[in-house]
This record gives sequence, structure tokens and C-alpha cells, in this order.
Amino acid sequence: MSLTLEKILAASPATTRGQPTQLSSDPKGQRIAYASGKSIFLRSIDDPSDSKQYKSHTATTTVARFSPSGFYVASGDVSGTVRVWDAMEAENTKGEYHIISGRINDLAWDGDSQRIIVAGDGRERFGHCITADSGNSVGEISGHGKIINSVAIRPMRPMRAATASDDMSMCFLHGPPFKFNSKASGLHKGFVFATAFSPDGNSLVTVGADKRIQLYDGKTGEPTRNFGESEHTGSILAVSWAQDSKKLVTASADRTVRVWDVEAGKATQTWKFGGDARVSIPDQQVGVVWPHGRTDGLIISLSLGGDLTYLKEGSPEPIKVIQGHNKSITAMGAGSDGSGQSVWTGSFNGRVCRWDVAAGAASAVDGQTHTNQIAQFVADAGRAYSVGWDDTLRIIDESASTYVGEAPKLSAQPKGVAVADGRVFVATISGVEIYVKDSLAGKLDINDSEPTSIAASGSLVAVGTNSNAVRLYKVDSSNKLTLSAETKNSPAQISALAFSPDGNHLVAGNTSGKLFAYKTTDLSLVTDRWSEHTGRIISLAWNEDGDRVASGSLDTHVYVWSLKNPSGRTKALNAHKDGVNAVAWVSGGKKIASTGGDAAVKIWSMATL
Repeated sequence: MSLTLEKILAASPATTRGQPTQLSSDPKGQRIAYASGKSIFLRSIDDPSDSKQYKSHTATTTVARFSPSGFYVASGDVSGTVRVWDAMEAENTKGEYHIISGRINDLAWDGDSQRIIVAGDGRERFGHCITADSGNSVGEISGHGKIINSVAIRPMRPMRAATASDDMSMCFLHGPPFKFNSKASGLHKGFVFATAFSPDGNSLVTVGADKRIQLYDGKTGEPTRNFGESEHTGSILAVSWAQDSKKLVTASADRTVRVWDVEAGKATQTWKFGGDARVSIPDQQVGVVWPHGRTDGLIISLSLGGDLTYLKEGSPEPIKVIQGHNKSITAMGAGSDGSGQSVWTGSFNGRVCRWDVAAGAASAVDGQTHTNQIAQFVADAGRAYSVGWDDTLRIIDESASTYVGEAPKLSAQPKGVAVADGRVFVATISGVEIYVKDSLAGKLDINDSEPTSIAASGSLVAVGTNSNAVRLYKVDSSNKLTLSAETKNSPAQISALAFSPDGNHLVAGNTSGKLFAYKTTDLSLVTDRWSEHTGRIISLAWNEDGDRVASGSLDTHVYVWSLKNPSGRTKALNAHKDGVNAVAWVSGGKKIASTGGDAAVKIWSMATL
């Protein structure tokens, strides 16, 4: 049997400091498309928890664009490959074409949804024009001496195209087939990051590192006028036109988004994000889109930190901020209230978010977060505890969603964290540390092997080791750990552990993908038949009734196992690209949340085994 995917809580767009990030909206203004990791996400604008994921790229993706018809999406990656696929279901690849020998920075559809110009950083060429259905060549993109950052095609005939480059110029092309017509040099004094034709086709705009907004005639490519050079104080990284072609919006590294009256050449509204510029680098704005087909004038801006901010003319404050992760999520834990309506996630770059499972919304945790990869989360009694590769234990107040107190410094790199009876147990590469009231209260050095995982229940603490052993300890009132049982029946290193809610059973997973269930009285084996995974077990979680175990593995799969029926299993194959890093039971133990290398959180439902 298979798990049923109910919801994808999408990853945030991937960003790079000093580079534009492309956002695209469909013709009806209902969805946006963007690249994150090796996936492309199509996300509802009005309900951001409604997302679809395209997973067929094998390299890191860089750009995605809806066709003007809205039926297809074209996406590119760092290997120079373009894929054209069905926009309705985010699958059914129509074509796969290797265009250039390097990173694709942007692509553009013609008004007929038949041709695509692809541009980026190639060795032999910086761009090319192809047909969407066959990949046949329908033009050459030439004239630039450095990488192309942006490309745009006039949405009606006569067809024109423009490319913007690091060589500080804009090249204008006629087509089809598209060929070089003219080059505008000397107008910009820095990299040109973005270009776009107005919806009526009468104007073309370029923006770049010199903070200048340059306009051109949309039919001839002749420069007309410029404005805004003294307004933005940082590079302008993105630009988008309003549907009426009378206004445009720019996003800048100075942490502002500005709406411009094109005729007057003046900014009509400005939004500024963050506080002190020295600590607000994540608030730099690196992408923007003004979705057409809407009547509410919504603008969506993207920050370097990955936040999508909903803006509206006339409203001085954002109307909504969509947060999440754009790096691999390495840890997840359910909230401590027992309702299963919230989960905590931590990513490779140390960002921590709290997710409302029902609403599908995330909020980033305030305060000093980890500075490196987060290894594991656990929550208890209104607090969430995390350990990271910055060798610290950090504590979150769940109700306030903020870090509290000082972050205890660990003696060595942590492998996991567990909590029971008011004690926090941290497994490090050298042993186990015990914290009570946020202070070190006990320590166990393990010299004959290296701990790899930890779990706790009541007075029991289980430690997995790289010597393939599971060791069961008891902790006394003086916070001393005493070994009570040990088993070495695993053929590979133990990589994950979890106690059942009643503490009567312990499940262990190893690096070869096999699971073992034990009784906690003496570590006697209950079953060793759970062996469908083909890669390292990274996460284990019991349901509330203590009769099922969910497992997530590096092999990208999620399985649910039955203690009552050891031969029964429910699966979600290829759940997350680049591996499943964490699983947790949510919604009162009726559903499963999983996350992994694609930085998305997925909610699964299951039939009874």
C-alpha cells in the first residue's frame, strides 16, 4: 500500500547574494513558479500551502517560466538543460534539451508559446533560441562578451527580443528566426541584471548594478530615457511591469521595493525591509513579479533570505509574508502540545521555522539561531530543543516562537538530542551530556566507540554507536547513566533510534536501511523484518498508539511499519529528492509529515495496515 500525498508545503525560492532570482506568474495571476534545489515549485498565490513540485531535473535548477498560454512551464538548471512540461500537474515532460554548456540564468517564451530563448553562462555561446516542442534551432543569440543575466521577448508581433549581460550592455534581436540587430552600450555603468518588455510591447526596460532604470523603444530597441538613478542605493536586481504598462516595480539590494510611474519617471511608493543594514543582509530584495490577470494590484517580492512578501499599492505594510526554507531541511520535530498541529524544522544553513500543519504556513524563529547545520529537534513541556554543527544546544519557547536563554556550548559535535522527565540528553561524538534547567548536570564519556544517535523515555536512555551496538542506559536522581543492556545484532552502524510513547519498545535503524524493534526490558528482539529501505535510516517516529513506526531514509523513501503485523508496510517512494531527513506524526497521529533535501515539508495520509 502507498501513502497518499495530501499537501506539499513548498520550499522557498533559492537565492544568491548579488544575483537576481527569477519569479514567474501564470497568465491568470493564480500561481507563481520558481526554482529551489533540484526542483521547480508551482505555488498558489492565494493559498501558498497549495503547491506542486516538478522533480525531473537532475541538477540544481535556476529558473522557471510559465508559457503565455499557461499550459506549460519551461525550466532550466546549472548544467544547461531546459525542460518543458505540463503546468497543470507539474509532470509529463514534453521536451528535454541541452542548450548551453553552463548555468542557465533566464529564459523567455514568445507570445505564441512556441519558441523559447535560453540565456546564461556557456563556453561556446551564452544563449540560443529553440522551439518548445522539438528543441529545433530558430535563431542565434549573439553580441555579448560575458554571461547573459536576463532575456525577454516582446509579447506580440513584430517579434523582438532583448538580452542583458555582465558586459554592461543590452542586445536587441529581431525574429523569428531571432538574430542580432543592435547593441546598446555605454548606458549602464555596471552589470545589467534584468530586462523586460511592457505588456503593450511599446517599451523595454533594463536595470542593473548602477541603480539606473533605462527605457527603450519596444519595436526598434532605441534608447529613449532613463530615471531613478539617485533613488535606489543598491543594485537593482529585478524589474516587472504592471499589466497596464504605465507602471513598473523594481527590487534592490538596498532592501527596498519601489513602484514607478513610467511617464513621470518617479517612484510612487517604496517599501523598505529590515533595520540596521549590517544585520539585515537577508532582507535584500533579489526578485519581484507583478502578477497579471489580477484586479487587486498584488506585487510579490523575494528577499535574499527566501521570504516571499505580498505587497499592495496604497498599503504601507506588507499584507502577507511567506516564509520557509531554501536549503536542505536536516531536522524536524513535532510540537510538544500533543495535538500534532505544529512541527519545527531546521535547515542546513541553521534557519529554524515553526509550521502550522493545518494552515500550511511557516514562521521563522526570532533570536540568535544556529550558524550551521541543525542535527535534530525534540520538544517537551512548551520548549523545543535543537542541536547543531555549531556545537550548541539551543532552546525555543514554543508559545513565543523565539530562542530563550544562553545557548549551552557542547564539548563536541552533536549527533542527536532527546528529552525525558525534565532532562535533555545530547549525544556527541565523545559521549552523552545531560542538561537540567539549561545547565550541564551530568556527563558520560564513551571511549570504546562513537555515539551516532540517541533517544530517551522516562529513566531510559538509548544510544546507538558506530560499533553497530544499541546501548540502553538508566539515569538516576544524581544524573548518572548506568548501562543496563546492549545488543550488537545490527550488521551496520546504528543511525536512528526512537522509543514508543509508552516506553515499552525501542526501534533502531542502521546505515544499510534495516530496522530492528526491541523490548526495552532487556533489548530482546521483537522483529527484524523491516528491511525495505536501501539507504541509511535518518529518522524514526512512533505514532501515539505505539503500534506503528514511520521511517525516512537517504534512499528518498518513507515507510510506515506495523508492530502488530510486521510483514505489513505502507510506503511513499521518492518522497523527497536527495533523501528524507526527518519524519513526524501530525494531526493527532493520523498523518505523517516528512522533509528532506528538497527543503519541502510534505503531509501524507494512510489507510489502515
